[in-house]
Amino acid sequence: MIKHITKFVLVLALMLLAGCGNSNQSSSLDNNEGSDLSGELTVYTAIEEELIPQYIETFEAQYPDVKLNIVRDSTGVITAKLLSEGKNTSADVVWGLAASSLLALDQKDLLAGYTPEASDKIGASFKDSKEPLKWVGNTAFMTGVVVNTEELKKKNIPVPKTFEELLKPEYKDMIVMPHPASSGTGFLTVSAWLQMMGEEKGWEYMEKLHENVATYTHSGSKPAKLAAAGEYPIGISLVYSGVQQKQEGAPVEVILPSEGLGWEVEANALINKEDAKNEELAKAFLDWALTDDVMKKYYDANGFSTMENDFEIPEGFPANVDEKMYSENNLNWAAENRDSILKDWDAKFNAKAEQEE
Repeated sequence: MIKHITKFVLVLALMLLAGCGNSNQSSSLDNNEGSDLSGELTVYTAIEEELIPQYIETFEAQYPDVKLNIVRDSTGVITAKLLSEGKNTSADVVWGLAASSLLALDQKDLLAGYTPEASDKIGASFKDSKEPLKWVGNTAFMTGVVVNTEELKKKNIPVPKTFEELLKPEYKDMIVMPHPASSGTGFLTVSAWLQMMGEEKGWEYMEKLHENVATYTHSGSKPAKLAAAGEYPIGISLVYSGVQQKQEGAPVEVILPSEGLGWEVEANALINKEDAKNEELAKAFLDWALTDDVMKKYYDANGFSTMENDFEIPEGFPANVDEKMYSENNLNWAAENRDSILKDWDAKFNAKAEQEE
């Protein structure tokens, strides 16, 4: 009798272990555990405004009793806000901010370590190198050149194919690009030029380009919109934004300069704050942010995912964008030199900065 009882207990234990194993392999969105969470979660983000509602649909469905307070602004503004607020910030989690900004925040001890579920699927170049992770990426955003082909055709001016060609005198006052202090796209562009060309030649290039720039915008997407509207024929802008304008019928082409594309990781992090009462909700959000369905949405918007995948290239996106990304891009260097780069840039070029959005 005892033998039979022992066998039954062993079988039951194995069944329970097997059940636990299957549960651990699923994200919190694949079971009902997370749906019991409730409360308010404040999320700081630099994700493009029109994308946020598309992304958070599944989070809201899984966590109907969690109220999300989304605070959205450009990368530079969100970064400055977090640095200013410090550990007394109202933010519980950062979602979709440039990794170089998160690295700068980590230098001030403003990030807490947390390794989200499914982070093992994320490429090593797109997440923190230490455990627990201080940041993990969703996607990458890149700089392209958005050209209004109709406007250039009217002026009988050729479409530029390289960054070097943008220095030609025929493009004077036809170019707009993002301000690196307020725009993550602007900063990644400047950082990439300094790394690709070397610092001395990079600054020389920007001084020459400045002669052709009409204005520097606060937003990384605005140059694409201005090019699409024909206000300025050439915008140095997000590849995503150029593709979006093309999909909406604007007469634009998205050029991937042959020198290579500057890029940044759009990443997430847990805030290290004095009042961590919402930490459980924040961790659930970070787990959700890497689930397959939302990763697919990141890919559809940006043509790139930090997770290994076989997603179909979104309509209108240039092929092989990942192959054009500057391979030696150093996010740590960008973070460490951010303040000095912005100080030098401001001293040289800020006079043409856009005063208002």
